[in-house]
Amino acid sequence: MKALVQRTYGPLQNLRLHDIEAPRPGPDGVLVRVRAAGVDPGIWHMMTGRPLMVRLMGVGFSAPKVQVAGWDASGVVEAVGPQVTRFTPGDEVFGNCGARGTGSFAEYAVLPEDRCAPRPANLSLEDAAALAVSGCTALQAVRDVGRVVAGSSVLVLGAAGGVGHLAVQIAKALGATVTGVCGTSKVDLVRSLGADDVVDYTRAAVGGGGRTWDVIVDTAGRRPLSEVRELLSPRGVLAIVGGEGGNALTGGFLERMAGAGFLSLLSTRKLAFVDARVTAADLLELKSLVEAGKVRPHVERRWPLDQAVEALLELEKGHARGKSVVVV
Repeated sequence: MKALVQRTYGPLQNLRLHDIEAPRPGPDGVLVRVRAAGVDPGIWHMMTGRPLMVRLMGVGFSAPKVQVAGWDASGVVEAVGPQVTRFTPGDEVFGNCGARGTGSFAEYAVLPEDRCAPRPANLSLEDAAALAVSGCTALQAVRDVGRVVAGSSVLVLGAAGGVGHLAVQIAKALGATVTGVCGTSKVDLVRSLGADDVVDYTRAAVGGGGRTWDVIVDTAGRRPLSEVRELLSPRGVLAIVGGEGGNALTGGFLERMAGAGFLSLLSTRKLAFVDARVTAADLLELKSLVEAGKVRPHVERRWPLDQAVEALLELEKGHARGKSVVVV
């Protein structure tokens, strides 16, 4: 099969399209003929090995253990392992390879059964490839960390990005009043997602006039935590999804985690990181939301497999509008 391979950590330009042996499913594996693969910032971290902290998370210290790039995938089941009970060949599925999978920027990929779900009936396989990791992250940020309920006021920072645009829709589905923050070129997109209010951060201050929110989902990670905390209501919750930048060792993650813990001790406001995980249960929840017409991934661009490096380099620039996918 053709696959996008990187033998060592380094710049994304080291990725090359190679002919390699197709994978075989393990006991709980689902072998998928890939139709499309999601483009996600996590791919950049896994393939560059930056910050260095990611190498201590079981992905390989001196070189990537999984040398085919890509996490999210959608496609048609070709074969299943002997312990798989939920899928049979011919099923159309979407999901995430994770550490037990084989990488999705390839003609075939293995997904663990517990990271796989049937394709939503009203979503194409290409669009379904954009849903797994960003959708689960948004769902867990809004539902689990933020504990959003009907009547909650929610602020989404980075509302046009891969996680942010789904967080806006999930919060609305739960009955919240949602404010999205984005740049000028993305205001119409965020408004089309159902946001009740959109703040263009290049033209107006967020929280002007002392305005506060019950829940803030921060997908951008570039504002100081002390500044964001002041936008919370007295018992509000800040769900921190991530953020790029910081030092070469930790990317600033541990520092922000420590800062969140310290600032939480100083008031009734809670600052917490989202430890996002792709699970079959949450993939099925996302499937239900999509089929109910409440959530839909916005796929801004589709790239062919031989241009997957360009897709990752474009993502590296920041300022994403929804998601991009690689079509195989």
